[in-house]
Order: sequence, then C-alpha cells, then structure tokens
Amino acid sequence: MSTFKAPKGTYDLIPPESAKFLAVREAIAAPLRNSGYGYIETPGFENVELFARGVGESTDIVTKEMYAFETKGGDKLALRPEGTASVLRAALEANLHKAGNLPVKLWYSGSYYRYERPQKGRYRHFSQVGAEAIGAEDAALDAELIILADQAYRSLGLRNFRILLNSLGDKECRPVYREALQTFLRGLDLDEETLRRADINPLRVLDDKRPDVQKQLGDAPLLRDYLCDACKAYHEEVRELITAAGVAFEDDPKLVRGLDYYTRTTFEFVHDGLGSQSAVGGGGRYDGLSEMIGGPALPSVGWALGVDRTVLALEAEGVELELPSTTSVFAVPLGEEARRVLFAKVTELRKVGIAADFSYGAKGLKGAMKNANRSGARYTVVAGERDLAEGVVQLKDMESGEQTAIGVNEIVAELESRLG
Repeated sequence: MSTFKAPKGTYDLIPPESAKFLAVREAIAAPLRNSGYGYIETPGFENVELFARGVGESTDIVTKEMYAFETKGGDKLALRPEGTASVLRAALEANLHKAGNLPVKLWYSGSYYRYERPQKGRYRHFSQVGAEAIGAEDAALDAELIILADQAYRSLGLRNFRILLNSLGDKECRPVYREALQTFLRGLDLDEETLRRADINPLRVLDDKRPDVQKQLGDAPLLRDYLCDACKAYHEEVRELITAAGVAFEDDPKLVRGLDYYTRTTFEFVHDGLGSQSAVGGGGRYDGLSEMIGGPALPSVGWALGVDRTVLALEAEGVELELPSTTSVFAVPLGEEARRVLFAKVTELRKVGIAADFSYGAKGLKGAMKNANRSGARYTVVAGERDLAEGVVQLKDMESGEQTAIGVNEIVAELESRLG
C-alpha cells in the first residue's frame, strides 16, 4: 500500500472509467469547434484580485471556498475556482478584442478548485468544459450557447435534464430591484452575516440554500417585475430563438446563480437524478465583467458544464456511452525472433492508425492470452518459431474464436481490411 492518498475531496481518473470523462469532454467540445470557438488554456492559478473583483467579494466562492496563498516572492495568488474571469483576462492581455473580429469565441477545458464540504457531485477539485463569446451584445449569441449545450448533452444520450432561464436585468433596472429586495430582506428574521450580505449584494441571499432562509423568501419581489423595456425585449428574443430551435426550457424567476458578474440572460442546466447537487452546468451574460477587471466595455456571454456531474447524470439515466476500444490488435510473440518481428508489426499497425498492443515481459502463451482477453482486442496475432519458419503468423478472431494463418508481410493489410 502507498503511504499517500489523494487529498480529501479530490479524485483520480483511472482506466477504464477515465474513458467516460474523455468522451464527455469531447462531446461537449464538438459543437463548439463546429461553431467558430477556438481553444484557450489558462494557468491553474491567477492573481487573487482577479477573482475577488470578477466573481464578487460577497460570494461564497471568494469568502469561503477559494484556495488563496502567498508565494515566496509575496505574490497573492489563488487556484482558479471558475473559468470565465481567467479566460477574459487572457483575451484582454492578448488583445484578442482588437483583432477586429468580434465576438471573440473561445472554449476551454480544465480543472477548478473550491474548498467545499465534499459529497457526491461536489468536489474540491472538479472538471469543466466552458465557452465564452466576448465582445458582442446580441440575444442570438445567448441563444446559440444554450442551444450548443443542449446539443452536446443530447449527443451523449442525456434526456432528463432541464434548462432554467431568467433575466437579471442591467445597470438601468437592476438598482431599482436591488433597493426593493433590500427593503424586503431587512424585514425578515435573518442572521447578521446574511443581513450583511444583503447590504452588499441582496441577490446573493436569493441563492441561499438553507431551508430556514428559503422559507422566508416566498414573497420576495421578483426581478422580472422590475425589468426595463430593453431588458424585457432582449429576454423575449432569447426565449423566441431558443424555442424556434426546438429547445425546451423553463422560466425560473428566482434563478440567480452564484457569481456577481451576471447581467440579463442567466441559465442553468439541472438533472433531477442527482439529488441536492442537481446543477450540471450553467452560465449567462456578463456585460460588465471586462470593466470590473480593468478592461474596456466588452459585453459577453458564456457557460461552463461540469464533466463530473455530467458523468453522474449519464449514470443516473443508465446511459452507456459507446466508447472506442483502446486496443484492436494484441500481439503475442513466442520466442525472441517472434518478439522482434511482431514488435515491428505492432509499430506498423500503429502508424496506419490501428490501436495495437504487445505482450511485454516474456510471458508464456497462457499468460499472454489472458492479457489479450483483458485488453479487449478484437484480434490477437500469435507467432512462434515454427510459424515464422513458414513465413506466417496466426490471426485469432477473439469474438468467434476462429484462427487463420496469414503471411507475415500481409498482416497489416489484412487487419486494415478487417477493421475497416
């Protein structure tokens, strides 16, 4: 047994389970690559102020969950708790918004870190695929991203997820609602910390998951009743475009999301088979974030989908992904000459795109065939001294059990033909 274990609240991805995660990442990324989004990768840690300003100083993420530390050189850094602020920072630093082709459309995949109480579906290290469209205020962009996420989930075979949709208004109408909500919250029986949060960002209180708080919020004023005409029209266009694309959604006037930077469109993907951690992804429009972190005005929209929770949602629905076999051909040499010949053939097979593996460690026939079975290979190539003297190898179909002698120089072409 090893002395060390994975840190609490984290996990290791190990074959064969890890293949599911790769398939989910690929399925989420595929419609993005098809829609003009380019790949971006940012560091796993950033200046702590990037998240304090962007995500919001009153959020649980910044006040309770962020892994912050000081380097030997005195820099104050934090492991990234989410992706949007980092991606926008990178886009601004590289002046992508000045290239003259707005919106800048980017997608990313990576690990994120939050100090939370670990439970199924909520980890301290988790994986997301995200997308951001930076520099354009257009309801069609908001709709596009929701449609692409829906497309990704359906391509995986997920069916029992719901899309919740709301509008959080803008700098014109949000302050009026904020004042009305603060007045309402001050009349409730709330603890000191929650009242302090209500003064800083009252929308955060609406996102409070505690039953005793939620019980008192039944009559809270709804933002939709305070939207200005421009926000109403914008939100209605998003709704119409999604509907026209055949994507079902539910209006949720209480949907807030846990980050301060959202404006107007906000949405969440939930799966009822996951218990309390039902959100599998979400996002929205963040028109003021660029200015918050020192950039120019760049209205933007984006989302992040949880890979971990998507895998759990697939399991909850009993969806089995069609995963490609890691090995199509397994070579079993019997003797030194066969090792040399079959190793060369395995290398040739790999060069033409056939997944091939080799029996390492000088095992006998019985042990090597056990490895061949475990590999999941469709075909096994076996060769001994007598076979090579005749210029052949034995090709065994692992499904039918049929075995055929094939010329050594014909094996690559034969397997290409059989495997398509």
